[in-house]
Amino acid sequence: MLIRSATTLRNDYDRLVTLSKEKNEPVFITRNGDGEMVFLPIALWEKREAELDLLAELLRREQNRIAGAKTFSNEEMDALTEELLRED
Repeated sequence: MLIRSATTLRNDYDRLVTLSKEKNEPVFITRNGDGEMVFLPIALWEKREAELDLLAELLRREQNRIAGAKTFSNEEMDALTEELLRED
């Protein structure tokens, strides 16, 4: 984990960008010793957002399954796929 002061961000932004990209880690920015912000490369942020979206979708599907939504076995999905392909 990388921790830097807000002053470092203000005075040496380019170095923080380089450091964060090289380490592929977020940099925690502090002010008066308190964690205030997180600075990270956009690629890392996008990856984390995609992971959160996937986890939210998995949770939604599991909640639907528990609530009684119809589920399909692999064999049922194969049969449905074959049927749909034959219709075209």
